[in-house]
Amino acid sequence: MYLRDIHLTNFKNYPEAAFSFNDNVNGIVGANGSGKTNLLDAIHYLSFGKSCFSAKDVSSVRLGTDFFALHGDFADEESSNTTQVSCVYKNGSKSLKANKKEYDRLSDHVGLFPVVMVSPYDSDIINDGNEVRRRFFDKIISQFDKIYLQHLIHYKKLLLQRNAVLRQQMETHHADLSLLQVIDYQLMEDGLQLFQRRKQFIEDIRPMFLSHYRELTQGREEVEIRYESELSRTRYDEGLAKSFPADSKCGFTTFGVHKDDYDFTIDGQPVKHFGSQGQQKSFSLALRLSQFDYAFAYNKRKPILLLDDIFDKLDRTRISALLNMVGQEHFGQVFISDTDETRVRAILGEHGIAHEIFEIVRQ
Repeated sequence: MYLRDIHLTNFKNYPEAAFSFNDNVNGIVGANGSGKTNLLDAIHYLSFGKSCFSAKDVSSVRLGTDFFALHGDFADEESSNTTQVSCVYKNGSKSLKANKKEYDRLSDHVGLFPVVMVSPYDSDIINDGNEVRRRFFDKIISQFDKIYLQHLIHYKKLLLQRNAVLRQQMETHHADLSLLQVIDYQLMEDGLQLFQRRKQFIEDIRPMFLSHYRELTQGREEVEIRYESELSRTRYDEGLAKSFPADSKCGFTTFGVHKDDYDFTIDGQPVKHFGSQGQQKSFSLALRLSQFDYAFAYNKRKPILLLDDIFDKLDRTRISALLNMVGQEHFGQVFISDTDETRVRAILGEHGIAHEIFEIVRQ
């Protein structure tokens, strides 16, 4: 599966633009601010129905206009079938269609045309708080497990309800214990499903991650990823009961899978504090590449790989290791953005990788 064509209208800095890509490596080059990353984000939109960088669709509307439209043709190499995907946002309403048929739910589309985006912001997965790490892994699991996504959505709604009851109790000094009991029962059901699935996912993805990290760094250090949850040590009902006095005082739920985290270590120490910049870049890249492998193993369809500004962020050893994988056809369609066309041609040529270059001029 690969993206054959894309057409953008009023998307970010693009008033109107169209591109036809090859099914191998596509170099996207241009000056900073020209729209290279925006083009990659448009591809991400067609896969996920949303931006990789902003939670609000209105942020992707070109300044001075009131809508954006994206149209892309995905081709299946094996069957020669083509699927046209369109995403249109106007006046606060978004429409996502495949072959002109609108989806009832956005989640029905996610995972059909998988994309993996590697961006400079991936360092946030390591350096930011546990919410960023949960969101990263939840997004991957949700692509391929609709039941998990349903539990996740329902859990978040129940959590909002529970916190609202706790805040009301904090203000009125009166607890609706019967309502809390109903919410807690459902919260535990969803939470246990999320816990088990997250635990299984890390077990599945760990060998892929370790393999990619060794390849990127030539095995110079030992790294590890672990799933950390209070449910590994405490029963859900016991945890909620024990935390209830504190919850009542602060007005929110302090125990549950919404507090889970993922432990990243290098030679037994936290990567966040003890990993060098190069080691952190390798760690986050290995996470993304294992995301690619997991997606491929799950549905036997290679995701489109988007490498944003990758040559500026990695040293030549890591770049060489990454491109060796590309040259060995580990990946399918690849997009690489960079400010220097000469550098892109030289590096890809050095590894004997067939490619096509697209120059982006500031709109």
